[in-house]
Amino acid sequence: MKFVETDISGVVVVELEKHEDARGWFARAWCREEFTAHGLSVDLVECNLSYNEKRGTLRGMHFQVEPHAEAKLVRCVAGAVHDVALDLRPESSSYKKSIGIELSAHSGRAVFLPEGVAHGFQTLTDHSTLFYQMSSAYSPEAAAGVRWDDSAFGIEWPLADPVVSARDQAFPNFTS
Repeated sequence: MKFVETDISGVVVVELEKHEDARGWFARAWCREEFTAHGLSVDLVECNLSYNEKRGTLRGMHFQVEPHAEAKLVRCVAGAVHDVALDLRPESSSYKKSIGIELSAHSGRAVFLPEGVAHGFQTLTDHSTLFYQMSSAYSPEAAAGVRWDDSAFGIEWPLADPVVSARDQAFPNFTS
């Protein structure tokens, strides 16, 4: 695996090192020792899937608050998405900054998000599926979010007129 730093502290793109032949390819997608060697030491305790029927579906911006804050390793296993990480850690040098990364089943690329970084995505294809590995189990009382279109962040989404849930539309604008 190749670990590529981003402009947000602790957010790392994980590229596969594919071993290809006439049959296709094989690659390691997770190795505790390699993640630890790159300062990404987490115990992953839960895995989740997010299937999205339609192109343009937008989910976000989600996170969990203490004491259930979570790190995530997110990979697209079908289709393609524009994945967004938003730094909500007040002590961070990249506070309130976001980055967008294309994740696709074809590339196999993943993104690691540390605790305190909100996550969202917009599907670029119909029938997109994301696979999440989480450091904390889902806790409904800790589930939180900020608006995907809040001007405080200026996140640029690739597709106009997204399909957004009522829950995500109801998240409050950010206040610091």
